[in-house]
Amino acid sequence: MKATIGIIGGSGLYELDAMENIQKVDIETPFGPTSDSLILGTFKGIDVVFVPRHGKGHRHLPKEVPYRANIYALKKLGVEFVVSVSAVGSLREEFAPGNFALPDQYVDRTSGRTQTFFGDGIVSHVSMADPTSPVLRELIEASVNACDITLHNKGTYICMEGPAFSTRAESELYRQWGMDIIGMTAMPEAKLAREAELRYATLALVTDYDCWRVEEEAVSVEAVMAILKQNTANVKRVLSDLIPRLGQAVQQGTSCPVTDGAMKYAVITSKELIPKERLADLEPLIGRYVS
Repeated sequence: MKATIGIIGGSGLYELDAMENIQKVDIETPFGPTSDSLILGTFKGIDVVFVPRHGKGHRHLPKEVPYRANIYALKKLGVEFVVSVSAVGSLREEFAPGNFALPDQYVDRTSGRTQTFFGDGIVSHVSMADPTSPVLRELIEASVNACDITLHNKGTYICMEGPAFSTRAESELYRQWGMDIIGMTAMPEAKLAREAELRYATLALVTDYDCWRVEEEAVSVEAVMAILKQNTANVKRVLSDLIPRLGQAVQQGTSCPVTDGAMKYAVITSKELIPKERLADLEPLIGRYVS
């Protein structure tokens, strides 16, 4: 079982249309089970794996998502590109509901989530200066533009703990900090993807104005769901255009300057001191550097 392209579906996106040769698989990981069975198949002849981030029927809170298991399973399957689809709130007037965004930076305000594959006898420090793959973002941008959807191709995504939405004071504070969009699932997903050397980017679907716009009603689940339905239809069109582009990039052996080799010098623990069981667990991530 192999796939080079991974799609992580967020709120509203629980499956991919037009996938063929579908099989549901459960991948064993040292970090427990994935969010749900992974959906493998072909899309226009290209091998793709789909991860329902919140599980079938949306069962996992943002902090309960097994991020490590999901990313590890994608690495184990041979995935190179990961498109993370996420619903977000807007902290800027110009990021209107129904727009798409491609954040190039993140601010992590979560708490209590395990942020790394490492620890327990092995120390690693990976660079997150540029947390998304510019190669992947460029391909996503081309597909969104081809579908004639308004796109903001840069911005900062602040990841809050949730599951409650922001207070008005918090929303205003994040705006003063210069944040553009807000969500609950990009972290630690992006950090783990970097440790796995996966070319990762968030395709953010704006659903609401959070609660900073005092002249409007504060964000509610009902309002979010209405826009979510529209966004889901649009993101499926984008993915239909994007997956063949990604397939071609894989075929051409396209490299990524910020992701490829990210772990080469990141592990600083002396090899002889790394517990053998930890080294075995992390072999898919660092085996070629620590062997």
